[in-house]
Amino acid sequence: MITPPPNVTGSLHIGHALTFSIEDAMVRWRRMNGFDVKWIPGTDHAGIGTQSVVEKMLMKEHGLTRHDMGRAAFVKEIWNWKQKYGDRILHQMRRMGASLDWDEEFFTMDAKRTKAVENAFMKLHKDGLIYRDTRLVNWCCALETVISDIEVDYKDIQGKTLIQLPGRSEPVEFGVLHNFSYQVVNPEKDGIKELIVSTTRIETMLGDCAVAIHPSDERYKEIPIVCDKDLVDMEFGTGVVKVTPAHDPNDYACARRHNLPIESIFDKTGKLNEKCGISEWVGRDRFEVRYDVIKKLEEIGSYKGRNDKHVMRIALCSRSGDIIEPLIQPQWYLNCQDLAKVSKKQVQDGKMKILPEQYTNDWYRWLDNIQDWCISRQLWWGHEIPAYQIKLNVQPNQDLWVTGHDRETAKANAEKLLADKGYAKNVDFELIKVNPDILFK
Repeated sequence: MITPPPNVTGSLHIGHALTFSIEDAMVRWRRMNGFDVKWIPGTDHAGIGTQSVVEKMLMKEHGLTRHDMGRAAFVKEIWNWKQKYGDRILHQMRRMGASLDWDEEFFTMDAKRTKAVENAFMKLHKDGLIYRDTRLVNWCCALETVISDIEVDYKDIQGKTLIQLPGRSEPVEFGVLHNFSYQVVNPEKDGIKELIVSTTRIETMLGDCAVAIHPSDERYKEIPIVCDKDLVDMEFGTGVVKVTPAHDPNDYACARRHNLPIESIFDKTGKLNEKCGISEWVGRDRFEVRYDVIKKLEEIGSYKGRNDKHVMRIALCSRSGDIIEPLIQPQWYLNCQDLAKVSKKQVQDGKMKILPEQYTNDWYRWLDNIQDWCISRQLWWGHEIPAYQIKLNVQPNQDLWVTGHDRETAKANAEKLLADKGYAKNVDFELIKVNPDILFK
């Protein structure tokens, strides 16, 4: 039996003590009954958690960010942290009297585990279960990485609320619904002159590509705009919705349905990029520029006021506490659909049982609604994904990837892939692995 490995982010707590106590009783009882028992100890590198605590420590003690140090020096600092706190955790296990098999001690980033992780990734990629795609993801600007759905916390806001976010001297306002208008070009004499939309993220209007209505809404029949029954609720607000595909999951789905352009106006730190359309705002923070947007709209007569009693839900990164920013990013995904079918059939065929049995339908419901899993992270600490991009000089825009424990293996795999795709044997290419992604943990 393996111990659920504690994260090397600090010391053991009462929850660990409870787990070890129960497991210790189980293994001692089995030994007393004549079984040969291996109870294996270990610690977990805990990618996001460990990187976060080390970053906080460096800022507090030395006033440095990881970018000030550089990747190599920062990772070295994390190994120092692991040595200190990982050893402390193992010492605590011994002091508890846990009857562990210390000859089998492991760390999730030791040589054996690293090789196993790389082999698993390469095998799944070869089998077509791991793939790369560009999608809207949960992006944490504080950590500068994508995070999964299970790492997002939701907080209900009952009206105007000021929330202190990491790295900011001033709190950010939530629970406010802003109204502004888009002028109709060449309106009919007695027709609609403007469309008023409502939003809690007025700064994202710089990335709007359309407005949408419900197809059954008679008020806007004469205006050629997007009709989308899934996105628009006729009873909410004015019945007109701004569409910002690169910064909202529902708008993203609408854009895919209607072939709308999807352009992100934020960079990975949450600052406006050149796509925002106003050059003097490039590099400004997404929340700080909110008031400049309102001021501009007021100047042209398009700001229509605010509702300070708007009930809403905000998404927070469970690791950093920062607001989740939906961003379009290329990432690695694990195909969970096929795996879910296998897991469901195992129970249906009686080869596996869910106990208590009343949870069997919950198992089926979860598997039937499963989404592909984003497994890559943009961290500096963790297992580097053993993948290389093939850059062809003849067709530089091709998105081709191969895996390998090292560059030589990857090169051989690249040559085989190119040959299979019909390229000439001596085609000129190079393998790119710049700031490699880290595998989820």
